[in-house]
Amino acid sequence: MNEQEFAELSAAAALHALSPDDERRYRAALTVHPEWRRIAQADAETAAALALPVDPVTPPAGIRSALLSAVADMPQADAGSPRDRTLPEPRTPSAAGAGGDDDASRRESGSVGGAGRPIGAEQDPQTAPSGRRRGLRILFALAACIVLLVGIGMGAAALGGYLNRPAAVVALEQIDGAPDAQQASVPLDDGGTATAHWSASLGKAVLVAEGVATPAEGQTYELWFVRGDTAISAGTFAVEDGDATAELRGEMRAGDAIAVTVEKEGGSPTGAPTSDPVVVIPTA
Repeated sequence: MNEQEFAELSAAAALHALSPDDERRYRAALTVHPEWRRIAQADAETAAALALPVDPVTPPAGIRSALLSAVADMPQADAGSPRDRTLPEPRTPSAAGAGGDDDASRRESGSVGGAGRPIGAEQDPQTAPSGRRRGLRILFALAACIVLLVGIGMGAAALGGYLNRPAAVVALEQIDGAPDAQQASVPLDDGGTATAHWSASLGKAVLVAEGVATPAEGQTYELWFVRGDTAISAGTFAVEDGDATAELRGEMRAGDAIAVTVEKEGGSPTGAPTSDPVVVIPTA
């Protein structure tokens, strides 16, 4: 995955529009390329800014036609469809009455995207990724324009989805944004991978597992902070379609190892591990 492809995933992630497969690819890319967190952070901040209320304003003259011009210039699935033919063709003052030069004049002086590009187009169409994620990147830019025009925040559904994110996802984002964020991965016996994300300054840790086996009926996975010779329970977690994202309960301390055991449903009845760990990830 290159940086441009990651940027498409990042925009979709900020809008909470990733499929499960793309979510895994997104998280894996962050693991391999921690320097790309700046892209994810910028998109997350933009999405959060869209949720902030703003005072209603009167849009500048010509902004509507400029936006419609940008939409009209976007690649369409069928350039000859009736929908395309009915799109307005706004003219800039310099192009009025210029006949066949309208499109060239508009691209040079009136296109919101600049240099004849539609909003959201960031590279040559022959090299830019196509499909749903590219459309989401364009939607991301258009959403910001719409908010500025109408003076409202994000829609209630999108805002509700952002505010109702699972606690483990919120914790993972907090860790990724911490200056001392760290992570480590280990392979699983079934061919999957377990990755621990932690921040000692926040005292938080999150385990992200891919390709993990579902425990047998009546059993569950339990998380542990291993501190010296002592194992401290950090809660249980479930597996869905081989994947799991779980925040460890309690405060993590520098040097703790993160472990997972298989216990009876509900967790260890003794408060201590009753089986050998299936995952051990040192953090020191």
